Amino acid sequence: MQRKHLILAVLVTAVWGLNFPITKLGLAHIDPLLLTAIRFTLAALPWIFFVKRPRVALKWLAIYGLIFGVAMWALINIGITLGVPPGSAALLIQFSAFFTLGWGVLLFRESLTLPQLAGMALALLGLLGILFDSPGKASMLGLALVLVSALAWSVGNVVIKLSKVQEIFAFVVWASLFPPLPLFLLTWLLHGEAPFTGLAAQLNAVSLFSLAFQVYGATHFCYWGWNLLLREYPASRVAPLSLLIPVFGMASSVVIVHQTPGVLVCLSMALILAALAVGLRKGRPVFTRAKA
Repeated sequence: MQRKHLILAVLVTAVWGLNFPITKLGLAHIDPLLLTAIRFTLAALPWIFFVKRPRVALKWLAIYGLIFGVAMWALINIGITLGVPPGSAALLIQFSAFFTLGWGVLLFRESLTLPQLAGMALALLGLLGILFDSPGKASMLGLALVLVSALAWSVGNVVIKLSKVQEIFAFVVWASLFPPLPLFLLTWLLHGEAPFTGLAAQLNAVSLFSLAFQVYGATHFCYWGWNLLLREYPASRVAPLSLLIPVFGMASSVVIVHQTPGVLVCLSMALILAALAVGLRKGRPVFTRAKA
């Protein structure tokens, strides 16, 4: 990988990792559903007037937008609000890699290799360690919601594959049109008008910085950079770099929100990182879904 692309890869993973604790800063002031709705409103507008619509059916944009905004990021934000540390959220969302492997077997008749199966076993042990250490530190419901968001991300990956979209950045911008309305509606149904009437007072320097980082850093810059890397290099060379995301997420959480994980959580995180590293290794197929 060329030096400029390696620097870009580190910057992208760093911004994605930093996004978790910086999002928590915004959640300290704004309702999680409302924050997510505003994020995707700003991700779509006014950019759809400058970015050409990708050459895919409208249904794929709608499905992906609802998955990406409502089923993924809204749930992550609620999970963090319920007590899941941002570093743990950055790590648990990586379970999408294993869910994606499962979808590959079920829907596309892909094979599972021995390293992938071993990675799943290690990841399960790591998850059990985090769950065991969670009482009093993070809501079990919050952890469950983050895991559901990881599942949603994997479904989003399937949607991208089925849509055969080539313009990923444009796809994200246009798909961002669909989450705001249901998120605004859910906010009103669950909490009434209070989050809206109090929004002006909550938009201080910290919450505005958090929103700007989520929109222009974690959404626009990261998807542009990651798409460029995937275009220039094989996915097998780019994918392992995603392991840096939880590393940056955990390290920045210590500095930004002062959340230091305990020994068991650190060991569990190490297991999950090892699981991701092992699962990305090549190996002989040992499990394939039989043809009907």
